[in-house]
Amino acid sequence: MADQSATAISQLVLSTLRQITREIDLYSKQLVKRVGMTVPQLLVLKEVVDAGELPMGKLAERVSLSQATITSIVDRLESHGQIERRRSKSDRRQILLRATDQGRKIVEDNPSILQEDFLEAFRKLKPWEQTQILSSLQRVATMMNAHKHPVSPFLHAGDEP
Repeated sequence: MADQSATAISQLVLSTLRQITREIDLYSKQLVKRVGMTVPQLLVLKEVVDAGELPMGKLAERVSLSQATITSIVDRLESHGQIERRRSKSDRRQILLRATDQGRKIVEDNPSILQEDFLEAFRKLKPWEQTQILSSLQRVATMMNAHKHPVSPFLHAGDEP
């Protein structure tokens, strides 16, 4: 009997994880329609705006993405006039990134990368509830061996197009 109960609960947990994944995917698609950018693109642009100027390697570290992924995103943002590259004056080998006026305006005019409803509800929780949710999610991630695949701190269900 306990085995059936554990199976039923595990199925509910998996179903809930699928609901969360689905919601993340829908939000990502809404963001593309509303802003014309994917979550990773907006995250990278936001990081460049916040930093003012930084090298690609530092950007990759800050958003926890590979150099190849960052290069692809930066290429796309540059082709749309949102980021520009320039050589460092102190080290000509180093390429620095900075947002254009258009890129800064996009970040200024757009919402957080995370779903606003989630952030609002999460902020209203008591600190112990926030910690309990974090602990439970970290435990689930460990059970799924997700710790083997580091990710950046944003919600995105699909790969960068």
